[in-house]
Amino acid sequence: MLRIFSGIYKGRKLKSADTPDVRPTTAKVKLSFFDIIQDKIREKIFLDGFGGSGNIGIEALSRGAEYVVFIDILPDSIKLLKENIERIGIPSDHYRIIKGDYNRSIIQLANEGFKFDIVFLDPPYKLLEYANPVKILYKRDVLADDGIIVLERPSLLKFNAKYFDLYREHSIGQKTLNFYRHEKKKEE
Repeated sequence: MLRIFSGIYKGRKLKSADTPDVRPTTAKVKLSFFDIIQDKIREKIFLDGFGGSGNIGIEALSRGAEYVVFIDILPDSIKLLKENIERIGIPSDHYRIIKGDYNRSIIQLANEGFKFDIVFLDPPYKLLEYANPVKILYKRDVLADDGIIVLERPSLLKFNAKYFDLYREHSIGQKTLNFYRHEKKKEE
């Protein structure tokens, strides 16, 4: 069972998926991610791009994120996410759940004017072999000017976001977190 490590929901337990289609972020990776961004999360708009059980987004809310958007396409994940949010008792004005394709959901959010301060992406690893989930964030301009994108990937899988500046890479066992931000403007 997953649990919340810090903040107002600290110690609360989350149900995890019983399906091989959903791979929750491990406790070590989750703790490393939040240790790195801990001073950047309060009162921020957060995107949990492949939400699954809600493990990351709920932790973000617990640690003071203002609002979290969860995206997932799997019906079982959406059901589990709703159960976990209800179990924790998170007020409905602090989150939004979108059941749908990741790219189409980003287009919809862009059309609504969303700008995210923090984006966490933990896509199915096979997806990273043929698609770039960071590209749509760039094309639809949904990252705030000082926002960050964090992509979880297997350490052995090389990945290049191309559209943003990779400013930090953090490995935890066989997983790596890539940290991206807007490219710095060249001084003239």
